This record gives sequence, structure tokens and C-alpha cells, in this order.
Amino acid sequence: MIYKLTIEYFGTEFVGWQKQNNGLSVQEVVENAIKSLTKQDVILYAAGRTDSGVHALAQVAHFELPDLYDPHKLVASLNYFIRPHKVSILSCEIAKDDFHARFSAKKRYYKYIILNRFSSSVIYENRVWHVVSKLDIENIKEASKYFVGKHDFSSFRAKECQANSPVKTLDKIDIIQEGDFIIFNFSAQSFLHHMVRNIMGTLKEVGDGKIMPHTIKEIIDAKDRSKAGVTAPPNGLYFLKVDY
Repeated sequence: MIYKLTIEYFGTEFVGWQKQNNGLSVQEVVENAIKSLTKQDVILYAAGRTDSGVHALAQVAHFELPDLYDPHKLVASLNYFIRPHKVSILSCEIAKDDFHARFSAKKRYYKYIILNRFSSSVIYENRVWHVVSKLDIENIKEASKYFVGKHDFSSFRAKECQANSPVKTLDKIDIIQEGDFIIFNFSAQSFLHHMVRNIMGTLKEVGDGKIMPHTIKEIIDAKDRSKAGVTAPPNGLYFLKVDY
């Protein structure tokens, strides 16, 4: 049986999704909960391997078990064993035999949130990127248009990225301002490691007036990470959902 999970988590306390030797991961927490319930070791495969500090509203993952469990009861039991970690199983279903959380994905969605005001926030600490300088939202929107489409995103790729090709198709970047919050919505079939955070760091520099909007095309064409902006912090980034 292949079980498909939809998972929400607050990434600040974890080293990321994937199991590592240097701390606790989301994958480890959920796998341990499954073992506590079923007494079996499983491997949990996710639609996206989020970094340390990155959150998820609807991460999708799957695992295999030989036995049949009621999906609704499985959600309640796994959430019991996951406590007190800030991870919640939102839903579970039995998937088709050929389903794979990563390789069956048709489109992935991310959200990034900037809090653009002078004072920091105790409510949204570790949930947004707090930017003190007043950002030029119109320049940011103009610059974002250059990222949409099929490009070689080498200028926005982490050194440790393991993707076979730097060429990706970014379907859209929607930007919404709600009071002091600037919300960025990204969608693509797949993303490079740190791609969204590197784009965000560059757009922030556009908003600060350090980079002109039309310069984004030159940065993309350079295929050189050093030409782009800083890597934005992970705490403003959310894995939103997956289309299959």
C-alpha cells in the first residue's frame, strides 16, 4: 500500500525536510511516528526538500506499508506520536501503485512573505523576512516579469544544487501588497536549490534601488551566481502545495 500524506510544519526547529546528521529533520519526525505506530521502518519521500527554517502549508509525501490502515485513523495516530514537534499531518489517502510524491508532481507552489516596516514583529518572528528599508513595490513587480518563462537560472542556483540542469520554467510570480506585508507567489514544475530565495534576495535589492529592473535580464543571461543578489533568509519561505 502506498500512503500519501499532506503535511504542515513550522520549519524553524528543523534542519530541513531531509534527514541529516547535524540535527532533527521533518522526515525523521514523521518516519519515527510511523514506526511507533506500525513497528515498521519506512522511507518517506517528499514533493520538495525544504531547507532549514523553511515552512510548509501542504507538503506532500508518501511511504509504503504492506498492511492496510484506515487513512483517517492514521492521521490521528501519527499526530499523536509526532507531538510535541510543530508538524501536523493534515490528511492521508491510499494512492495508486505508481504514485510518487516527487516524480509524479506536475507543479509546485511556494510563497514568500516580506514584512516591510521599521519595527520588527513578535507575532511573525521566524515567519517573515523583516525588511526595514521602504521597498519600491512597482520596481519589484517590473523586475519580476523577467524571471517568468524558461531560462537558465544558474545565476540563482546554490553551489550545492544537485539538479541535472539549471534550465527551469517559472510559470508565474504574483506579488500582492497587504498593508506592511509583501507576498510573493511562485509556481513551476520544479525549482533549483535556493532558487526562490536567491530570486527574492535579488528582488529585495531591486526594491532598495541597488539593482534596476531591466538589469534582471543581464543577470539571468550572465549565468553567474555572483551577479545576482543575496540569498534571502529561509523564514519567509513557505512550501504551499503540489499539483498532480
